[in-house]
Amino acid sequence: MSERVPSPAVERRSTGTRMVAAGQEATISVPATSANLGPGFDTLGLAVSLFDTVTVRTTTTGTVTVTVTGEGAGELPGDETHLVARTLLETLERSGFGCPGLELETQNLIPHGRGLGSSAAAIVSAVLAANFLLPDDEKMDSAGLLQLCSTLEGHPDNVAPALLGALAISWETGRVFRSTRVAVHPSIIPIAAVPATSLSTETARALLPASVSHASASSNAGRAALLVHALSREPEFLLDATQDALHQEYRAQAMLPSATLMRQLRAQGFPAVISGAGPTVMTFATSDAEARTVEQLIHSLADETTDKNSSTGWRVLKLTVAPEGAKLVVHQRNEL
Repeated sequence: MSERVPSPAVERRSTGTRMVAAGQEATISVPATSANLGPGFDTLGLAVSLFDTVTVRTTTTGTVTVTVTGEGAGELPGDETHLVARTLLETLERSGFGCPGLELETQNLIPHGRGLGSSAAAIVSAVLAANFLLPDDEKMDSAGLLQLCSTLEGHPDNVAPALLGALAISWETGRVFRSTRVAVHPSIIPIAAVPATSLSTETARALLPASVSHASASSNAGRAALLVHALSREPEFLLDATQDALHQEYRAQAMLPSATLMRQLRAQGFPAVISGAGPTVMTFATSDAEARTVEQLIHSLADETTDKNSSTGWRVLKLTVAPEGAKLVVHQRNEL
């Protein structure tokens, strides 16, 4: 059911020197992402088959309105303070353009605040939408899109797989963000255990120590290298490859049920990790039969880690790797 968040339309006074054309319309779909994957802290991210969709239309109304369906309906703002609208307008302003009026429809399937890249999906959809609205000679190339999305998000580990699909390896040289895409072995099935409670990335990051030992750093370097190989070529190494020494245990106190579930799954031989900053637990199966076993095990273990006085529980989502990143479908394009 579509719900427009009660909020008055806000007049937008452009700071740009030119206006993008009214009457343009496009739809952008962006996959959810799971960052870190255990040892790949701030460098590895995987795109999975859970999508947010944004339809953008430029109008002549001078106002910005956002209609929210699905996750966040009734809670997210319906005006230019919405993250997608705010980022879209900021992206246009960076190129010296304003917008005569804007209508956005968002259909959200990615849970918010659960470590599945909802903010990265919002930023990617907004930047791609703005890039579509710009005239051809002002458009960003793929490197420019990655750079801006990473800058706005703060790091590339989620935005890179959202843009590229599959497994993305990201790094920074100076102030330039770069990423490369790696195809994932076809047998891998991601299974997400999504708790009812959320956790902000800022809260999770605040728990990290200022420094770690050389032993921890060396361990993670080796495991991260092995993880790329395991995800792309030999999934039988996934349990060893997903072992982390840099961040998961430090953050455990902020998400004890998730940390407990992850430990229990790993103790039974399944490669489970905290997805992104958490609190979602992501486990990788390598066959349908194994996936069913993992799902059943998650349900039974999740019951043990859920507050018995709480009526809320866990959602278990059997996903697939999204081999492609964000897609843009043009419905109408008017030139300036």
